[in-house]
Formats: sequence, C-alpha cells, structure tokens
Amino acid sequence: MLIENAKVVSLKKITGKIFLIKVLSPQIASLAKPGQFCNIKVTDNLLPLLRRPFSICNINGDSVSFLFDTHGEGTKLLAGKKKGDALDILGPLGNGFNYESDFDLAVIVAGGMGSAPFPFLIDALKKRRKNIICIIGGRNEKDIITYGMKNIFLSTDDGSNGYNGNVIQLAAKLKDKFVGKKVQFFGCGPNAMLKALKEFCAVNNFNCQVSTESAMACGFGICQGCPIPAVEEDKYFLVCKDGPVFNSRDIIL
Repeated sequence: MLIENAKVVSLKKITGKIFLIKVLSPQIASLAKPGQFCNIKVTDNLLPLLRRPFSICNINGDSVSFLFDTHGEGTKLLAGKKKGDALDILGPLGNGFNYESDFDLAVIVAGGMGSAPFPFLIDALKKRRKNIICIIGGRNEKDIITYGMKNIFLSTDDGSNGYNGNVIQLAAKLKDKFVGKKVQFFGCGPNAMLKALKEFCAVNNFNCQVSTESAMACGFGICQGCPIPAVEEDKYFLVCKDGPVFNSRDIIL
C-alpha cells in the first residue's frame, strides 16, 4: 500500500453516466492484483473530505483504470477531470480474487456496476488459459455494462435486453454448461444479488467468491467502519482489510 500522485491519461464515457478513467500510476500498477481497490482523493479541497473507494478495473503497463458511475458529488468531480490532472491515490488495498486454484471454468456474475473489477480478472484468467463465461445483468438495458467482458450472456429485469429475469435465474438456465467441469464462480453486484448467488452456489456445490462493497473511511482497517458479519458466531470481517473479496461460505450477506 502506498500513496501515489497519479496523472490522468484519459477519461471516456462508456454508457449513460458510466465513465472509465485511466491514470498513470506505475507503482500501484506494479503491485495491484485483480479484485483490489484504491482510495482516491478526488479534489485538493476539503470537500469532499473523504477519499472514494474504486475497484481497479484494469492494468495496462504503468496505467490503472477505474470504472465509475457519476451518482454523487465526488464522482461528478472525478468525471470532470482532464488529461494531465493530478489525482492523489492510495492503494492497492484489500484482498483480491483467488484465481490460481484448481478449476476449469470461471463463471463471472455481475450486476450493474458490479462489472467494474472484472476486466482485470479476465485478463489474468486468459493468461492462465481458463475458460470464461460472463453473466451480466441489470434492471434494464441502460444498466448493462459489458466493458472488458467476454463470452457474454445478458439478463435484464424488464426484458429489454437478453434474458427476461435476473442473473441468478439466467445462471440456472445455463447450468448445462457447467456439468462435468470444475467451476469457480466470481460475483460482484448489489447485496441482494450476492446473497442469491451465494445460495445458488451452495445448493449446487459450486465454489464462489464475491466482491463486496461498503461505505468506508480509511480503506485499510484503522477506522473499523466497514464491518461485515462472518458465518462464525460473534465474528466480523472488515470489507477494506479482509475483503473486499470473500469466499461466499465465510460471510453473511
């Protein structure tokens, strides 16, 4: 973990209010692993006071990319950055995905902005010659984010694109593709989706890792502000320090 004064390389709109920002950050790029995140100070002013956590979307050489939705003051400020602007970045933070275990097929399940950490993971999986399926969903077509994905199956709650239903229902429809294979699920999205994915994988005896999200202040465990309950009685993990990626069997969603 380190603080780096990064320079904006590019900022582009992906869809709607979704942007991809790429920054030159060689030290963080050299240390980052799929599933980790960074805490970004979006302005030199006192407001907003706290850094904002963003999943590392991808690494390209010395550059780090972040995918984000402009839903608050901090992200609106980030969306206004120009090439050459400086960003104070703390990272890489947290524990990422375990993608080196014994499995043949990676099934990525993403809901809405849950797509953000997966381009980095997909690049790592391709280097290890893993087969990949991406199940991507949203409330409607505007919520679908396919940036950096491959072998995509889509679902929308309103049926405006792909399967008419949620990603877990679509995963159940695709179960024949998993038969006879060693399968590892990777999920990121709203808590309700992650809870349903956890239950689906438990019933079907699939291994599952989930990337969780929480409001946080420090980003590295000092403030104790991002607890998540463990399955083990009277125990809590911290999303920023112990996660954000967990084995779904270990946490209560």
